[in-house]
Amino acid sequence: MLYLKTLIIVVQILSALGVIGLVLLQHGKGADMGAAFGSGASGSLFGASGSANFLSRTTAALATVFFVSTLALTYLGSYHSKPSAGLLGATAAAPVVASAAVAASVPAVSTASAPAAAPAAAASNPGNDVPK
Repeated sequence: MLYLKTLIIVVQILSALGVIGLVLLQHGKGADMGAAFGSGASGSLFGASGSANFLSRTTAALATVFFVSTLALTYLGSYHSKPSAGLLGATAAAPVVASAAVAASVPAVSTASAPAAAPAAAASNPGNDVPK
């Protein structure tokens, strides 16, 4: 899980730096006026309006990657793992000393009333109804 978070953080940082760089490379709205009067932009690598389309589409793609990575980090940050049951997958057993102390505190009952007293003794001793 830690490697996944680290990978998403790296992707988020790289996409953020890419968006910053591409926004700084783009021309403002006022720069198009100079191209209209023949500043030589038509002979560039992307053509007259090709670089604007390429840069804006790349910026939009990197912004999408940034937002998706942010949502993924939010989801992974809110994920809480369930507590482990232990090293071997078994829960810890109750100490024997406590069970012996509780058994010693239960008063002795006559054999005639033993079936009626057994549920009351089981209800007062937590853990006696758990199968072993």
